[in-house]
Amino acid sequence: MAKGYWVGQIVVHDLEQYQAYRAANAEAFAKYGARFLIRGGDQTIVEGQANPRTVVIEFKDVATAQACYDSPEYRAAKALRDPVSEGNLVIVEGYDE
Repeated sequence: MAKGYWVGQIVVHDLEQYQAYRAANAEAFAKYGARFLIRGGDQTIVEGQANPRTVVIEFKDVATAQACYDSPEYRAAKALRDPVSEGNLVIVEGYDE
């Protein structure tokens, strides 16, 4: 079964307040077995456009990735993120040979 991923491109407008979101999202991520593969490291844009912060989170499958996003724990954390950041987030199925 292919893994599921969150791929986010984020602009953070208030880093101090964004830290509250990061602390709050830990509960949902622990509950759904999330594993960060990329969490805002240095990046070089070689084609097109991108927001300054990229995040890739791995889940056991797409259904688990979606369940985490829809969970009350993540929704509570997201309420802290929304006022201080903007961006794009997709849930995508990994490649499974």
